[in-house]
Amino acid sequence: MTGHGMVPSMSRKRDCWDTAVAESFFATIKHELIWDRDFKTREQARQEIFEYIEVFYNRQRSHQTLDYRSPVAFEALMDVA
Repeated sequence: MTGHGMVPSMSRKRDCWDTAVAESFFATIKHELIWDRDFKTREQARQEIFEYIEVFYNRQRSHQTLDYRSPVAFEALMDVA
């Protein structure tokens, strides 16, 4: 990982910060997609969750922590800088 300029997380047991981003994402997808749906098959659920993440969440949905940009727009901005 050091070759990519990243530092792995090494917090102590029972510290919640390691999973905060993942927990926030799962709460968001449940609230915005899953709780209001009645998927007929696992394949339908898989396809709709994939579309939500790849099309909406990453490309269209604004994120407060990214100065109200989508992840794709934020990454494009960082590539230019």
